Amino acid sequence: MYIRRATKIVATLGPVSSDLEVLTRMISTGVNVVRFNFSHGSAQDHLARAEVVREASRRAGREVAIMADLQGPKIRVGKFAQGKVQLQEGASFTLDAARSTLGDQGGVGLDYKELPRDVRAGDVLLLNDGLIVLRVQRVLGEAVHTEVVVGGELSDNKGINKQGGGLTAPALTAKDMKDIETAIQLGADYVAVSFPKNATDMEMARQLCTVAAAGTGHRPGLIAKMERAEAIPHLEDILRVSDGIMVARGDLAVEVGNAAVPALQKKMIRMARQMDKLVITATQMMESMITNALPTRAEVSDVANAVLDGTDAVMLSAETAVGKYPLETVREMAHICAAAEAAEDIGADGHFAPRHLTRIDQSIALGALFTAHHLGAKAIVAMTDSGSTALWMSRHRIHIPIYALTPKIATQRKMALYRNVSPLLMDTSAERDRALQQAENHLRERGIVQPGDVYAITCGEPMGQPGGTNMLQICRVA
Repeated sequence: MYIRRATKIVATLGPVSSDLEVLTRMISTGVNVVRFNFSHGSAQDHLARAEVVREASRRAGREVAIMADLQGPKIRVGKFAQGKVQLQEGASFTLDAARSTLGDQGGVGLDYKELPRDVRAGDVLLLNDGLIVLRVQRVLGEAVHTEVVVGGELSDNKGINKQGGGLTAPALTAKDMKDIETAIQLGADYVAVSFPKNATDMEMARQLCTVAAAGTGHRPGLIAKMERAEAIPHLEDILRVSDGIMVARGDLAVEVGNAAVPALQKKMIRMARQMDKLVITATQMMESMITNALPTRAEVSDVANAVLDGTDAVMLSAETAVGKYPLETVREMAHICAAAEAAEDIGADGHFAPRHLTRIDQSIALGALFTAHHLGAKAIVAMTDSGSTALWMSRHRIHIPIYALTPKIATQRKMALYRNVSPLLMDTSAERDRALQQAENHLRERGIVQPGDVYAITCGEPMGQPGGTNMLQICRVA
């Protein structure tokens, strides 16, 4: 059963969720965005799975967005002769970019060949999501000699982070460039860029998407994954050239330290909303449900706090990709989101503090929120071509559902990520009075409004022109 809530759920596709029946039930239960992890699988795999997602969406009767998550640079160790080694505190261990043999207790090769030029004596390297800590003793040629500070099991191809950031690996690799072409081909609604350091990385991704989409008219939204320490000082610039960000707490925590992440999460969500951008909160939100049928209380609090911070979406990774309970995880997350929203204090936003507005369509959007809030309207309706009006409305906390009516299925799918927005497909090109009546009929047929209910509706005259929202009407259902 679908639970009505403002916060959206992103679920990662994987072996346990690629089945048509399972995915249909997940979408029916509450998934709004399906994430394709481009670190795994071939182009043909992704294209085939996109067909499954669209068919599952049709069967569930709910349009969802597809997000292609690029792999980014492979900053990893190589492979070991025995698949893994056990590192002891105080032992010496060498990371050798020139090594061609399999690793052993004394050292291992590198997928990331630039590491010897990125580090110096005294630097701290964190491997396997920070579980292994190495301190650089010296760099000789292509070999980085380290001392084990925190030991443990290190296995094939585990990731490498540098404490405080500073690795020079480019955000977009040759593989990512090919994967962008695949993302365009499968009709991805969003492309998530891994490890961007600054706005230039996102601008390059935008250019690559534009070139790949030449002639198709398809323009996916760009999500910058905030997971590098050096990206934090450039947050505002990155937001300015992106459609949204992902608070990717895993790699970010390894680089800046676990204790710094909660405050950074709040800062990123707040700034994204202020700049009319989207924000997804991700990493280990319901991690225990990979193997358990219920989440921990700490996970419930984590998800609820992200909702109370104002995130557009919360994301599931391994929980729905390889976990034992993908459907139950989606259901639990939906319950948590709904409960957190019910407890929200919207008083701070209830008066809609004045903003400096220069655009008519933005002013109409804000006016609709203000009026609907004070009249206790049942719904707010935005008739939109591009989705911009619905996006602006969704930046403000309000417990009145926003229904965005659009003639474009690409816009409908993209709006699946917007907080508190339910996108519906409807031809909005008709003459104004007829279009407004059709919109009300749309709401009545779905049981959204009943006779006597008040709702607010925005549109543009002449109808059907993008960027032309210039009218607000308050209606009472006869």
